Amino acid sequence: MNRQSLAWLLAAALAGSVPGGVAQAETRVVSIGTGGQTGVYYVAGQALCRFLNRGADDHGIRCKAPASGGGVANVNGLRGGEFDFAIMQSGHQYKALHGLAPFEAAGAMGEIRSLFSLHSEVFTLLARRDARIASLDDLKGKRVNIGNPGSGQRDTLEEIMRVKGWDSSVFALAAELKAAEQAAALGDDNLDAMIYFVGHPTGAIQEATSTTDAVLVPVSGAEIDRLLAEKTYYSKAEIPGGLYKGNPATTPSIGSKAVLCTSANADPEVVYQLVKALFDNLERFKRLHPAFAELNAQEMIKVGLNAPLHDGALRYYRERGWL
Repeated sequence: MNRQSLAWLLAAALAGSVPGGVAQAETRVVSIGTGGQTGVYYVAGQALCRFLNRGADDHGIRCKAPASGGGVANVNGLRGGEFDFAIMQSGHQYKALHGLAPFEAAGAMGEIRSLFSLHSEVFTLLARRDARIASLDDLKGKRVNIGNPGSGQRDTLEEIMRVKGWDSSVFALAAELKAAEQAAALGDDNLDAMIYFVGHPTGAIQEATSTTDAVLVPVSGAEIDRLLAEKTYYSKAEIPGGLYKGNPATTPSIGSKAVLCTSANADPEVVYQLVKALFDNLERFKRLHPAFAELNAQEMIKVGLNAPLHDGALRYYRERGWL
């Protein structure tokens, strides 16, 4: 082989091609920030990646959806470049956009963009029956998991504590366990109560009510009404009766939507392919978790979105004639 042929083959190899072949496009890897492995965010992220990865041979994009600290951590991960996409509460999207607590130190995240909303989430308070907790006020003097820093439940509980004039000293114990750890702690009698901001039904609450005599506690009252009036990203919500062992009655609380977000700087083609992957498989997606069963495309592209839609998402929605 002469020197010229050798040089040509080396250039072809570096370009990802072979003689007589077509250059192979470099595969791009993107990530979605989710939540704890027992939560609905994790299921959603894994499913989105699975759908996107099925078309990787065509569009050259692959996806991963690792477990994460939850909504607040996902905002920070999206801002810092750890994640390309992130699932979060609609309230966290609003707070990030406007630079409100817990994001005030980093400032307004004007580049945050919406793709679509997902399931409804409910702030959930579950207590051991023998702890005799029938209302929020009964949490005082009890052992409560307030949630890991960076989680949506922690941020929401802190908002509830603010309107009630509390700090963590009102609890006998303020644990900071991750979502996946708290059901076992409740069952082992290391906690009197746990909280979760999540779509229902969910594995952590099913685990806790199956292994422990535990009751869902209403999140209601004058202070909660004031919170709803002040923070429009929350709304009244409820956990249907009969979803969990020993809890036949409907439980009132507050809730919001889960939303998938990205940055305005994200490649519009990548965003387009992810949005397309979901909506082309929406009926299949809805069967993957009971919390997804009532999803509706027209609502998903409008409800709960506190930041502008990304251009890549707009392209798909306009192609479908939805906008």
